[in-house]
Amino acid sequence: MRCSQFSNWFGIGITILLLSTQTLTAQQESNLTPQPVSQPGWYLGRQIARTMSYHGADWLVRGSREREEQPQKIMDALQVKPGQQVCDYGCGNGFYTLRLAQLVGPKGKVYAVDIQQEMLDILATRYEPRGIRNIHPVLATDKDPQLPAGKLDLLLMVDVYHELSYPSEVLRAIHKNLKPNGTIALVEYREEDPTVPIKPLHKMSQPQALKELTANGFKLVRQFDGLPWQHVFFFARDDSPRLSVQLIPWNPEATEE
Repeated sequence: MRCSQFSNWFGIGITILLLSTQTLTAQQESNLTPQPVSQPGWYLGRQIARTMSYHGADWLVRGSREREEQPQKIMDALQVKPGQQVCDYGCGNGFYTLRLAQLVGPKGKVYAVDIQQEMLDILATRYEPRGIRNIHPVLATDKDPQLPAGKLDLLLMVDVYHELSYPSEVLRAIHKNLKPNGTIALVEYREEDPTVPIKPLHKMSQPQALKELTANGFKLVRQFDGLPWQHVFFFARDDSPRLSVQLIPWNPEATEE
């Protein structure tokens, strides 16, 4: 009887020891295995917004947009030069594409990128009748802009980045698309400003934008804070000869760069 009890207790002890060892091993392996940096629908602590459907394209050319965004100030801040190759990423129906086409002139090129063919079709109805020939529509995937390597002087994203389903993959591709001196101009509604009448999911803060771009091989080289509702950041590749700058926290009183 005693021998039988001892055998039972010994078996139980061995089982507990084995289970404890397996648990410890699993924990050690978990600590050693790289963990995902994002969840589905999230990236570096930020919830990703849904991409706006082409059904809402009219909102992009609403009459109040000139007053709300003051696009001429954005165009001036971009410092685009004739003959450059630039990209309007998430171009929609071309609110900024047409302006960029005018700035780069006939010797320049504007890649109008969108993931919805319907948006590109709407864009075509706006530039083709005007005889504009320096706009090149590009249907991208949600991970790849489908742009040539090392060609871009500037890539503009206006209220688009926060909707990218795969921001890291897209930024990795853009890193290759830019020239060594090229820049990303990132325009996003200010999360810090509660008076901006945009849903929180469609806003970004300065620290979040800086965290995400620097995590993907970019450095801040310039910023512009003179818009009514939006931040404007300029990022270059981290291997660019351009000098990085320190971020200046947004000041509600700021009216110019």
